Formats: sequence, C-alpha cells, structure tokens
Amino acid sequence: MPTPDPTDGPRSFVDADLRGARFVRADLSGAVMRAVEVDGADIDAPWLADGSLRVNGVEVAAYVESELCRRFPGRELRAAPDVAGLRRAWSVLEQSWAVLLERVAAMPAGTAEVSVDGEWSFAQTLRHLVMATDTWLGRGVLGQEQPYHPLGLPNSEYATDGYDTSVFQETVPSYDEVLAVRADRQARVRDHLAGLTEAGLASPARNPWDPAHDVTVRSCLHVALEEEWEHQRYAVRDLDALAAGTA
Repeated sequence: MPTPDPTDGPRSFVDADLRGARFVRADLSGAVMRAVEVDGADIDAPWLADGSLRVNGVEVAAYVESELCRRFPGRELRAAPDVAGLRRAWSVLEQSWAVLLERVAAMPAGTAEVSVDGEWSFAQTLRHLVMATDTWLGRGVLGQEQPYHPLGLPNSEYATDGYDTSVFQETVPSYDEVLAVRADRQARVRDHLAGLTEAGLASPARNPWDPAHDVTVRSCLHVALEEEWEHQRYAVRDLDALAAGTA
C-alpha cells in the first residue's frame, strides 16, 4: 500500500457514493465518518482487540471481543501468561479444530477446496497455519533459519516485502497431504509446550520479521495462538456461507 504524501492533507469524501466498495488490507485507522449510511456494512478487523472503534459515540471494541470469545470458547486463553495456561489454550484450540475438520468431512466432497468471496479455501487456511507455525515456533522460538515446509502458504504481500517465497511449492497439494502436515505442526507445538518451563517461557526469542525488535518465547506463542483463532474465525464464517448457500 503506497504511503500517502503528508503534504496532501486529509483526504475527504463528501457526498460520495461508496456503496459496495471493498477495502482489502487497507489502513483506515483514525478514519472519521459522519452522517454516513452503513446498513449492511461488514468490517473485519483482526487487530480490533488492541484498539478502539466507536459507533455513534459508543465504544464497541470490547463488546466485539467478548462476543467473539463467547462464540469461540477457549479463544480467551490465547494470551495465557503461564505454561499451564498455554497448554490448556492449545488443547482447547486443537479440540475446536478437530470439530471443524469433522464438519468439513461431513459436507459435500470438495468443500475444503472452495473459495468464498475470493478468500482462502479451508485447505489453504490450513496451509497458511502450517506456515504460521513454522514462523513463530520454528523460526521464532526454536531459532531455525529455514523451518518452512514447502506446502505452507504465505500471505500474498510477502512476495513484495523482500520475503523469500521460493521455499513454498507452486503445485497444489491434495487435501490429505495438507491434513498430514497440519497435524504434524500441531503436534510440534503440543510437544514443545509439554516440555516448556516458566523460565523458558520468559526467555528471549528471535523476532521472525524484525530481528531488531526484542520478543520472548511467550510473545511468539501468543502470536501463534492469535493466528490460529483468527483463521478459525474466517474458516467458520466461510463454511457457514457455504452451508447456507449464500457463498
């Protein structure tokens, strides 16, 4: 996304018709909207829990966060501060993914490969989580220089951020291959947590994206859990649309 020229001043849309507009990976932080029609608007902001959103003068970020935790029991554990809490968090997360895998298995053949509204398919979501685990556990916590499985799927913008995507295969794997590698990565996190101590949890780790910025094993695991829950939310959203025939 190009950086706006600060000399341009604030950009204003007055009496503008933005009906049906779609903003993807757009930075709208600090945007001010007055006397706007928002009926049917759909906002997906995965980092809202750390910020603020006011609608008609009402702060709604905390409500959205609590509602998501109600809909996804166990999500509230993703920032657990100690080893026991993180083990519990991962156990609950694995159980919720297992239920979702059963749901997909009971749906029409090929459902896992269907994209909804241009978003990742269920299989692609699992591939991305393989890549996320390799990043935050393999590279961040374990310090591996090249932890990536070729089946992993990075975000599209990585190719323009100086990120080496050559390690990832271009051919599309079968769903069974995806499930096998995904299960392996889940087991790696589970096994690491089983042997983790409180001292190890607080120890420094490598920041996968910014080596100059200090992180800990705890913060890396928190990011991994955040990735898991956000992508599960996306997956449930799209599976609901497929089941309802609205995709």
